[in-house]
Amino acid sequence: MKKIVLMVAVVACVAFASQSAQAVTVQASVENVMQDDFVKIEVKDLPQAVQDAIAKSYEGSTVKEAYVAGADGAKKYKVVLVDKDQKEQTVVLNEKGEVVE
Repeated sequence: MKKIVLMVAVVACVAFASQSAQAVTVQASVENVMQDDFVKIEVKDLPQAVQDAIAKSYEGSTVKEAYVAGADGAKKYKVVLVDKDQKEQTVVLNEKGEVVE
């Protein structure tokens, strides 16, 4: 009888030991989300150089929305334009009215 109890105890220990020895792998997924730091502004607050560049390069389009980013130094302006066919286009310009990106 002692041998049976001893054998059951050994088998139980081996069974539990093998379960704890199995490594659990967890694969972490990291998702990079690009956030833009643009803040909405009034269309009238766009610099004159940006307004002139839009009028020249995107003739017939109107500015629907305007955003600004880059409070320290070089600013970028994201402008949502609507053409005569009601198609929207987003353009990013610098302070000089040059298209960037």
